[in-house]
Amino acid sequence: MVAKRAGVSRQTVSNAANAPHLLRPETLQKVLGTIDELGYRPSHAARALRTRSTRVIGCRLLPSNYGGTGGVLDRLLHALCDAARSKGYDVLTFSVGTDDEEIGVFEDLLRRGAVDGFVLTNTHHGDVRPNWLLAEGARFVAFGRPWGRDQAAHSWVDVDGASGTRQAVEHLSALGHARVAYLGLPEGNGVGDDRYRGWHDAMAALGAPTKGLVARAEDGIASGRAMADQLLALPIQPTAFVCQSDTMALGAIRAIEDRGLRPGEDISVVGFDDSPVASLWRPRLSSVRQPIEAVAQKLVEVLLAELSGLQRKPSRDLLEPWLVARESSRRAPGRADRVSIPDVPVRVATAKTRFSN
Repeated sequence: MVAKRAGVSRQTVSNAANAPHLLRPETLQKVLGTIDELGYRPSHAARALRTRSTRVIGCRLLPSNYGGTGGVLDRLLHALCDAARSKGYDVLTFSVGTDDEEIGVFEDLLRRGAVDGFVLTNTHHGDVRPNWLLAEGARFVAFGRPWGRDQAAHSWVDVDGASGTRQAVEHLSALGHARVAYLGLPEGNGVGDDRYRGWHDAMAALGAPTKGLVARAEDGIASGRAMADQLLALPIQPTAFVCQSDTMALGAIRAIEDRGLRPGEDISVVGFDDSPVASLWRPRLSSVRQPIEAVAQKLVEVLLAELSGLQRKPSRDLLEPWLVARESSRRAPGRADRVSIPDVPVRVATAKTRFSN
């Protein structure tokens, strides 16, 4: 019906729906106008039979952070579903406990032709999943860098954690803080090392001390509290903490209160992720916000380019986070009058791709 009304072939109508880049702009506009006029909606089931495309993306459902903040993973999944849906795709989620189990799910979904491709999450050192997918010829894009030289032959999208912690240090330095401690994940964790590097490089650039001002442990409120307490016991206390996560930051706040000190007033704290609890805690937590919605849009964009064959070489996109300043980070004691601080994006609150090829 559409082909007859538009005066084109059925193949041209199919190309308009599935491969618009193959058509001349005037032809595409003509077909799309006819589709709108007739209220035509293609059958996804029929399309799948013709093209062997399911228009479904597979993604592992990761557990929330039970430490008390969470939010980022939920935001990613919702944003991914929205971004995929806007392109006519759906997201199939599955839950597994290990990477080997995830590979088993990959194998099953590919064998049954249940998905067109995957979004890979939670990349880490020694990750065997990318090489398995590459060996199988599967289409995928990773949220997270490869963190290894042998796994750089695939597309990825990530957030510049080093930039986030660097912004946190610069923010605190502008408030008069010189002894800024860092609470992070154990060495060898890709995300943790990235955020630590931003703190360390920023402190070095400022000529500020770093020795003895670092504590690293697994993520959690309890670990954040224990590490902060350890550093607060130093003869010369830090005047501020930059934390790997909001979870650790809340632990640091508890440690500060345990010593009869006032978070934000006596010692400042900055978290990472800007989870929902950050704006609800008292004092409200300054935190680095990840551009999750922009990440999801880019993941879908890159994956669809992979599926269409338009992606000639791996795409690597590093998006910029930004700091939201609240009451937990104030001027260092004795430097100036303390004032109430509203939610303030220290940098322009838009996601920017710093590196892409």
